[in-house]
Amino acid sequence: MSLASLRQALLAWFDAHARAFPWRQNRNPYRIWVSEVMLQQTQASTVVPYFNRFIARFPAVESLAAAPVAEVLKAWEGLGYYRRAHNLHKAAQIIVAEHGGVVPNEQRALLSLPGIGRYTAGAIRSIAFNQPAPVLDGNIKRVISRLDDLEANIDEAATQRRLWTRAAELVDPQRPGDFNEALMELGAAICLPRNPACHLCPVQDLCLARQRGTQYERPIRNPRRRIPHYDVAAGIVWHASQPDQFLIAQRPEKGMLGGLWEFPGGKQEPNETLPETLKRELCEELGIEVEVREPLVSIDHAFTHFRITLHAYHARHIGGEPQCLEVDDWRWITLTEADGFAFGKTDRRIIGALLAK
Repeated sequence: MSLASLRQALLAWFDAHARAFPWRQNRNPYRIWVSEVMLQQTQASTVVPYFNRFIARFPAVESLAAAPVAEVLKAWEGLGYYRRAHNLHKAAQIIVAEHGGVVPNEQRALLSLPGIGRYTAGAIRSIAFNQPAPVLDGNIKRVISRLDDLEANIDEAATQRRLWTRAAELVDPQRPGDFNEALMELGAAICLPRNPACHLCPVQDLCLARQRGTQYERPIRNPRRRIPHYDVAAGIVWHASQPDQFLIAQRPEKGMLGGLWEFPGGKQEPNETLPETLKRELCEELGIEVEVREPLVSIDHAFTHFRITLHAYHARHIGGEPQCLEVDDWRWITLTEADGFAFGKTDRRIIGALLAK
């Protein structure tokens, strides 16, 4: 393969077909960093409105670092993978304290920040600082495995190292950021996982898999594991003497969905009915007793490694003052006050069901 031909063809295609995303309007390192964190495991089209709102609320590293974490989570609400927001906030505070509010451009300094790994560091260095640093995400792995007709399993550590080396060889030294974005764009728009549009590919003549007819067999990966499913019970626990108020709880900061608010509850155990699950979980998490009443809504939701069906029940508080046993905080609120708290997607859907009543 001619590297010069590959770079020229890919960059020409990118110049003509690159999508107009807001983070591409300038190469401000802070904006690039925020966008790259948001784009982790999230489609670009989904990120756009969140990015615009987030930058409007936190236009610089200093404003992000100074904000309470609750405000950061609220701005992130609905985007998912909330650990990213926690890490972004912590990293902003470190940048202000140790780097004078300037996003660093050196690999070691970037990797020392929470939430920044090799890929994100490479993206920041190449896109924001025009350094010839490689990046390797799912799209680029697929593109390279087809360009080189790679017969090795890309999920294995040795192949990962090989792909990083290859990505470093390919990156254009004059326009590294544009080249890396072009590779990602190619994987997102043309070199698709199941049905690659090879006839539209600007580098089809340089692709070994295309030449050999193996593009549908690349990349080679481990078989997908069966994703487990759990039933979860959640309670809209109404106050005994203030009938317009219900109880919400804040999830522990270091756990999944850390710092978000929720309708309390938990996973159903074997040989347990959902109302029994709800009673047990509320006793364990908050030390309260409830009378479980009628169901409100059932919601299917997929996380990265498992799926749930969340069953929300109306319930009435009948005993025990709420305590922070397995939660970080709790509040009695009205439905009109709910918008002031950051909830996950499933809990937002419960709120939507309550509003629809």
